[in-house]
Amino acid sequence: MFVHKIDENLELKLPQKHDAEALFRLTDQSRTHLKKWLPWLDFTTKVEDTEHFIAGSNKLYIANQGLNALILFKGELAGVAGYNQLDWTNKTAKIGYWLGEEFQGHGIMTKTAEALTRYAFEELNMNRVDIRAAAGNKKSRAIPERLGFTYEGQIRQAEWLYDHFVDHAVYGMLRNEWTSR
Repeated sequence: MFVHKIDENLELKLPQKHDAEALFRLTDQSRTHLKKWLPWLDFTTKVEDTEHFIAGSNKLYIANQGLNALILFKGELAGVAGYNQLDWTNKTAKIGYWLGEEFQGHGIMTKTAEALTRYAFEELNMNRVDIRAAAGNKKSRAIPERLGFTYEGQIRQAEWLYDHFVDHAVYGMLRNEWTSR
């Protein structure tokens, strides 16, 4: 099972079936906040939906194609982050994340994205890490900007968000850039 300690207050762990109720509760409590930028909230309406997410996440992890990890802040479930995709052919990891509304403003996601970037380069031997965010999502875009990722451009109408398309801002970090920081 994947567990990664970031610091004394923060760790990532692979979700298990027994985490479904707590993860659903966090999702439900932050639903309005999250729905502004994430397209899957209408498909997560009961604990069983979260159980399916966890089962799918574990299959992705076992197949070595991605990782969705729970973010634990001072032992409390705060959100989810990980690699939406691990592209072994091109040695690219694509980071995705979300944080419960009450956990924002503590530097949790910046530390988490930094740890995932470091892990991708040092442990997974990736050459590139991507972070994409809706162009209008300033808080999400601030994470790669804070970490020194390069803004590489915008993909027009990249994602359907309930009733409209949103553009994605694309950020990238290369291994040699990370090690020379």
